[in-house]
Amino acid sequence: MSLLKPILLVEDDVVDAATSKQALQDIRVKNPVIHKMDGEEALEYLRDPNNDRPAFILLDLNMPRLNGIELLQIMKADAELQHIPVVALTVSKYEQDKLDTFNFGVAGYVIKAVDYDAFLRSMDIIIQYWAWNGLVEKEKETDNARL
Repeated sequence: MSLLKPILLVEDDVVDAATSKQALQDIRVKNPVIHKMDGEEALEYLRDPNNDRPAFILLDLNMPRLNGIELLQIMKADAELQHIPVVALTVSKYEQDKLDTFNFGVAGYVIKAVDYDAFLRSMDIIIQYWAWNGLVEKEKETDNARL
């Protein structure tokens, strides 16, 4: 098992997944990123006792098979999974999606920005919060760092 807990990225869109991974790399996150394509794959990962528990989950809401809201519902009903922090990472601007995710106790709700720099700033805020709480580690910033 790794000393740094992984970040679990649950995202079915390969471009959005690559963008999220690149953003985490650009803001110098040291934690490994585990990518799963949908809620079913994420649930299999989470229920496997051989896998490290994630520091937190970045969760897309609109996915095939088992979507983000359905995964949240299952996680919050499972005593082993209900305390894992989840940040909804989505293009959805529907108020009902926000309400549904917060009713399931998400730690945050981030709209995926079309502009990469805006998305990068949002991801950096998320990572700073989890770094302050000791769940994520970043490399030290240098003078020529992107942010």
